Amino acid sequence: MYKSSIVNPPQNANSYTEVDMAILKTIAYFDIFNYPLKKEEVISNCSFSHFSEVQISSSLAHLIQIGMIHTAEDFFFLDNKTHIIEQRIQGNLKAKKFFKKARFFSKMVSYFPFVDAVFLTGSLSKGVVDKNGDIDYFIITRPSRLWFARTFLIAFKKLFLLNSRKYFCMNYFIDSENLAIPDKNIFTATELAYSIPMYNQALCNKFYHTNAWYQNFYPQKPIPETDFYLIENKSVLKKTMEWIFNGRIGRAIDNWCFRITIRYWKKKYKYMDKEQFDFNFKSGKYISKHHPKGFQFAVLQKYDEKLNELINKK
Repeated sequence: MYKSSIVNPPQNANSYTEVDMAILKTIAYFDIFNYPLKKEEVISNCSFSHFSEVQISSSLAHLIQIGMIHTAEDFFFLDNKTHIIEQRIQGNLKAKKFFKKARFFSKMVSYFPFVDAVFLTGSLSKGVVDKNGDIDYFIITRPSRLWFARTFLIAFKKLFLLNSRKYFCMNYFIDSENLAIPDKNIFTATELAYSIPMYNQALCNKFYHTNAWYQNFYPQKPIPETDFYLIENKSVLKKTMEWIFNGRIGRAIDNWCFRITIRYWKKKYKYMDKEQFDFNFKSGKYISKHHPKGFQFAVLQKYDEKLNELINKK
């Protein structure tokens, strides 16, 4: 489990108002991804809901005046790196084109046996795609069939998509009886707040309500809409396969897929210590997280570093 180093902020933090700190935290997090924010986005992503627009506008002006943040073309960012504005604009345009492909591939994912819900996550869900961007999915499966479904999806990607992650990147699975996400931090909260439900409205709603804790980080972000992008699936083949593998055979295949996958990961990533492995590959019969590069850990660490730097800068 990642532990933030910002437990007791230094005395310099006292020179900032509560509004200042909320704004700095918001801009700092998105700055990790070189994503400048407009004022309305600063407001909607702010960790406090009781600030007025006037207070936030005043604080933004103050933070600009003392050189803590910068602005250009109605965007706010750190370090005066204006080039990220054009980078964001181009990323937003590319994301719009990606959504059509994302809907097609989301529907494809929903056709796999024991896949009960599909969400878009990652950069696309936030409306931006860079030149190396891909489509990330968060998937909920039937209980005791998570590893069955995951293995079928990964096998399809390797065999028919030549192992390409571009349109078929699946790093997180849970089952429908264990909807609570264990990692409660700003990274996971952001993924939840910006996720786009694509398949199974009822289960998507249940998932969001189970994980309503994310609104502690994003109190001004409501439960994501579950009727705009939703796709339908009435596949007879899927229902037939689920019927065939609903009993002991399906359970045995699921157990086998779980064992061989964990064995493979431990062999491939043997250079990781147990704590690092358990964090990057949080896995059990009801959950599978596959982050071999430790992306979540890296983001949280960088976020801490940015905040500490900002707090001590003044």
